[in-house]
Amino acid sequence: MMPLTMANVGENVAIRRIGGKDETRRFLETLGFVVGGTVSVITEINGNMIVNVKDSRVAISKEMANKIQI
Repeated sequence: MMPLTMANVGENVAIRRIGGKDETRRFLETLGFVVGGTVSVITEINGNMIVNVKDSRVAISKEMANKIQI
């Protein structure tokens, strides 16, 4: 496993684990980041990412992206 920040732009990857505190995990789940789901990186700037998850574009910080294991 590796953090989402290591994914290549345009690559579809499966979410294997979501770390962090309960509130952080719940927040990410409301955005569509669930274990077994697919996410693709649209762009990455200084570690901050815009990703496509469940047909939505979502911007997440580097800290949040590091909690999502692929």
